[in-house]
Amino acid sequence: MSEVIPEGWSIESLGSLAGKITSGATPKVDNPRYYGGTVPFLKIDDITSLRGRYVHTAKQFITDQALNETSAKLFPPGTVLTTMYGTIGSTAILSKAMATNQAIAAFIDLQNTTSEYLYQLLTFEAPRLASSASQTTQANISGAVLKEYCVPVPPLPEQKKIATILSSVDDVIEKTRTQIDKLKDLKTGMMQELLTKGIGHTEFKDSVLGKMPKHWNLEPLEALCTDIVDCVNKTAPIVEYATPYRMIRTTNVRDGKIHTEHMRYVTRETYETWSRRSRVQTGDLIFTREAPMGECGLINNPNGLFLGQRTMLYRANPKKLDNNFLLLSMQSNYVQNQIQDLGGGSTTPHLRVPDCGKIIVKAPPFSEQRHISSSVESVVIQLDAQQKKMRCFESLKKALMQDLLTGKIRVKVDNSEVAAA
Repeated sequence: MSEVIPEGWSIESLGSLAGKITSGATPKVDNPRYYGGTVPFLKIDDITSLRGRYVHTAKQFITDQALNETSAKLFPPGTVLTTMYGTIGSTAILSKAMATNQAIAAFIDLQNTTSEYLYQLLTFEAPRLASSASQTTQANISGAVLKEYCVPVPPLPEQKKIATILSSVDDVIEKTRTQIDKLKDLKTGMMQELLTKGIGHTEFKDSVLGKMPKHWNLEPLEALCTDIVDCVNKTAPIVEYATPYRMIRTTNVRDGKIHTEHMRYVTRETYETWSRRSRVQTGDLIFTREAPMGECGLINNPNGLFLGQRTMLYRANPKKLDNNFLLLSMQSNYVQNQIQDLGGGSTTPHLRVPDCGKIIVKAPPFSEQRHISSSVESVVIQLDAQQKKMRCFESLKKALMQDLLTGKIRVKVDNSEVAAA
């Protein structure tokens, strides 16, 4: 932390911002009288999985008897919580009274700060808090370290203004995330409906993949693709400088897309060697056989891309299979279930190369494939727009935290806000 702070700010310990920093406790798990009550009992995953600033419930509940007979504590609404073990610095505010286990610190009786500001400050400081952690079996930070941890603090009116600005961005992010969830549900529902009933059909039949229109067929992918190509099964030598040649790793394949951020670069010679089986083309589907198994995405711009380890390439026969319909099929439950059946029987799930062509898909007439994929694409376009919007707001929030919580940019506080503070 820099010793240079803005005029009017001060360096304060977290212990000076709260009358008490404490933690909860876990009642004996083998005592049935302590569990199944009405008191929400928070654990680390309740905080780390939280969306938004406020926590409203818990996965587990304890009884009043547990509160009375053990060291478990009931913390009041407005208490700020932050995780101390494993994932350090995940923060939340209680919307109502709840108990926590010993892995969560509770900031009680705040002094010259607010719950909303302290939430933003702890969230911003999380990476630095984590670097202060003791490294044992899992990282942890003690309540004593938290109490002595120092941060720059503005006057209370400025704190409130900063918290209002940052919280408003949080609210927009959460609303956008809710919209994304709705669109994902809509996409899933459309896929289920269209891949089961098709478009305009009245006669259906049962198949090994479930109900489908009478005139549809079942085909293995090897019958519908011109090429199914495995990667070179060794790691390509990478270089530390940017080149036009980039490796598609399994981490780059997610949610139907090839994400080009954080790709590894190679020389032209390496690219030529690792592309000798097949050069990636626009419309090719890239599939991950392992780590993780079953992700897929379509290639939009193939320039300089090649297959990294544990990836496969499917090239649809343009007379039999639409690229986008292939993508929908690979994302469908009926194909993902096949993938799990074929490759899920080991400690590390993986699909063998010969099995990649044996995956069976429903094969409507080509024109209907296109109709189905274009129907879903309209939702995908909306989903992409909302996800892009959320990334922009998340970047904005990060930048605002850096500027406002360090005093690099000062907020203006009028006289009425000073009086209200």
